[in-house]
Amino acid sequence: MTVTLTDTVPPSATELLTGVLLGPEFRREHGFWQRLISTEPFRRPVGGTPQERLELAYDRLRVLNRSLDSGARLAADPRALAALHTWLGPVDPALTTVAGIHYNLFLGSLLDHECAGRRDLSDYLTLRRIGTFLCTEVAHGNNAAAMETTATYDRERDGFVLHTPNAGAQKFMPNTSPAGGAKSGLVAARLMADGSDHGVRLFLVPLTDEVEALPGIRVRPLPARMGSPVDHCLTSFDRLFVARDALLGSAVGAHEEFRTGPGDRRRRFMTSIGRVTPGRISMSACAAGSARATLAVAVRYGGHRMISGGRGTPPVPVNAHRTHHGPLASAMATVFAMSLLYRRAQERWEACTDEEGRADAARLVDVAKAWITWRAREVIVESRERCGAQALLENNGMTELVTGVEGAITAEGDNIALYAKAAGDMLFAAEPGREDTPVPYTGDLADPRHLRALLASVQDIWFARARERALRAPDADARGRWNAAAGHALRGVEAYAYRQAAEAYAEARAALPEGAARDRLGELERLFAVEWLARNSGDLLAAGLLNGAQVEALAETSEELIAAVAGHAPQLADAFALPEALLADWPIAGPGYADAYDDPEGSWNTAPADAR
Repeated sequence: MTVTLTDTVPPSATELLTGVLLGPEFRREHGFWQRLISTEPFRRPVGGTPQERLELAYDRLRVLNRSLDSGARLAADPRALAALHTWLGPVDPALTTVAGIHYNLFLGSLLDHECAGRRDLSDYLTLRRIGTFLCTEVAHGNNAAAMETTATYDRERDGFVLHTPNAGAQKFMPNTSPAGGAKSGLVAARLMADGSDHGVRLFLVPLTDEVEALPGIRVRPLPARMGSPVDHCLTSFDRLFVARDALLGSAVGAHEEFRTGPGDRRRRFMTSIGRVTPGRISMSACAAGSARATLAVAVRYGGHRMISGGRGTPPVPVNAHRTHHGPLASAMATVFAMSLLYRRAQERWEACTDEEGRADAARLVDVAKAWITWRAREVIVESRERCGAQALLENNGMTELVTGVEGAITAEGDNIALYAKAAGDMLFAAEPGREDTPVPYTGDLADPRHLRALLASVQDIWFARARERALRAPDADARGRWNAAAGHALRGVEAYAYRQAAEAYAEARAALPEGAARDRLGELERLFAVEWLARNSGDLLAAGLLNGAQVEALAETSEELIAAVAGHAPQLADAFALPEALLADWPIAGPGYADAYDDPEGSWNTAPADAR
């Protein structure tokens, strides 16, 4: 009898967990990228100099672009951009960087600022010219609003003169070399007209041809940086004239738009860098995808790396030992939390319709980006360490991700700056939705509601301490008040991120049907919460929210949950839905990893069979 699978066949536990990680529409949203990275152009090359790897990244960008039905549609869809980062990140961090800049920061900003059809984008959609984004300056990073590059309006020629006034105003780290082909950039500069400063605006500027920088533009490569090779450069302008229509959103012939009223300069700056928020969502997606990939490899390697089992016993996989599988079980709970928090932030951002809601959603995006990329660093480093010396070799796929996550931590806003901004916003503001929420302190460490209530209390404790310290400082000393509160307030933001991730866990578990998938997610959810609460148990004990017996029980509960999660680690890693073609390019991900080191000329291969 032939059995035909239809849509009525219930999904497996693994498929349900994949939906938890990637969303219920994961086949539609992620299928294209999973298939793309499985094709030959994206298979892992052997060796190569940094320059060759950079050229490969741009070659792959062109392959990617030809595979799209519309580059403009990709640039206009933050969810698709995040999926791009999810899957390209583990394959080629350099490609991920240049693709994110071209499609999100460059094309996305063009689409956001321009009326449909007003500007011909064909050169950028076909990659006859690659786009880049020039905002950060040597002396102005997180304070980019203070940038010094100017675009002075020349009324006689009806255009702008771009100029870099000093070394600190050089644009820092855009990929502006001719590598990969001719480049154009969106240059953030201070618009000066009639002797007045009208705020930071974006200007579309051709930067290079296929060989060199264009006249009036100086491009110098920065020193080699850690991680994958990208053509990061210093870029400056020497009184470069650009036509009036270089100004994004300009209406040719209209001069009234230069007028600025109260708040206009900040509003225009925030509009100019509006693509940073989708970029932060993409950084979260990239970090979560890279962490999932390294953890999956570590789980696989731990299952087929055999060690002595003890005197008189057969060898066992290294994963059999608590010292090995314990950190990976904790990492598994964190990786699920990262993925769920990223999706929660993304969905909140997409759903907000008013200014107040947009501000709250943007704060969650910012905090999620920082928390996820920091946790990704921990997971990636732990996974690398669990795979020993072999994971230090480039062919095993981890080294680029160890260094690549450092770029994500800094990109689209340094993490500590994002935390500090959120801390300042939250310090004296009531969090929406918190005031009327009942607090179910049941005392039962098996009750996820109780664990979430304790997580909320950790947040409250740190913000209360921060407010108390701020109020003790002199009113006239604003910096002193902030410095007094900052340490505790940052701890409060960290606790806020853990609480948001725990709530995302709860929502995902509630959406699953009864069965194995829901059980597995419940174990991960509790392990994630219990380990964080154990780190804060002294504060909860001092506040009377835990007693001594419960503090003792946290350690035992954690061990029980680690054993439960470790027992299902291979199946949980399968839920990451990593293409086998990707894993096949990393030798330690397979049981035959030793074959990658075989020597055809070795005596074991050349000696007669009866002499081996």
